[in-house]
Amino acid sequence: MSKFNLITELMGKRYQVDIEHPHSIAIALNFDGEQPNHFGADTAKRQPLQAGSFIGDTTKGGSCNVDSIQLVPHCNGTHTESIHHISNQKVSVGAIFNQSLSIACVISIEPKLAEATNDSYFPTLQDADRVIDKAQLQAALNNETLQHIESLVVRCVPNHDVKKSYRYDDTNQPPFFTQEAMMWLADSPIKHLLVDFPSVDKMYDEGHLTNHHIYWNLEADSHQLTDTARCDRTITEMIFVPDDIADGIYCLNLQIPAFELDAAPSRPILYPLIECSETHSEQEQ
Repeated sequence: MSKFNLITELMGKRYQVDIEHPHSIAIALNFDGEQPNHFGADTAKRQPLQAGSFIGDTTKGGSCNVDSIQLVPHCNGTHTESIHHISNQKVSVGAIFNQSLSIACVISIEPKLAEATNDSYFPTLQDADRVIDKAQLQAALNNETLQHIESLVVRCVPNHDVKKSYRYDDTNQPPFFTQEAMMWLADSPIKHLLVDFPSVDKMYDEGHLTNHHIYWNLEADSHQLTDTARCDRTITEMIFVPDDIADGIYCLNLQIPAFELDAAPSRPILYPLIECSETHSEQEQ
């Protein structure tokens, strides 16, 4: 089998998918150490299963290790959500992503203070809020690329390892998108939006989740699906994109367990794309 055995075409060029050099951009969830945390949720926990005389811990005399785990997908690490996050009707996250690979673009953006943008948000922006606005997205992602990708990976800079164990709270609120930025994304072909902060909306937004509604095309504050709702879209939050992953185009494998829930822990994997040389192209033919 060839090292580069997957071929894709993009913007008039042929690329080989380097499946031997995957990059996971999920935060490893350490049940016994530091974890990222959002919104004051309990930390993710594990404990050995106990059933009668059985204990699922080989260090305690058990025949094998069997853990019971407790976590909140939205708050305890990398997770992917479906429109069911804001809708009454059930749209299971594990059932909506049926493509093994999609073309993704990684971009890096430094959030700006709200006082430095002309964009808006609901509820009203506070000067100290940190936001990603429409102009920043347009500067980082040209229109030609935007029309050829299905997934967008947003890395905030500066990019520190502390994101892997950061506790977001009243005094450490994460950045979020402006309404105009999210409307621009909602009007694009993007189906899978991945960010390295815990919510595309402001942490304390009076429960409106304005950007979630815009992205999934639901009326503001509504929880009812309509014929125009974008049930095929996902949002993945709390990823971590290491600095050695350059901005650019990749293949994305968004791995989601078959959970009948609005959200589930997930493992996005990026595969580099290498432009086919003329020699490689001839060999493929």
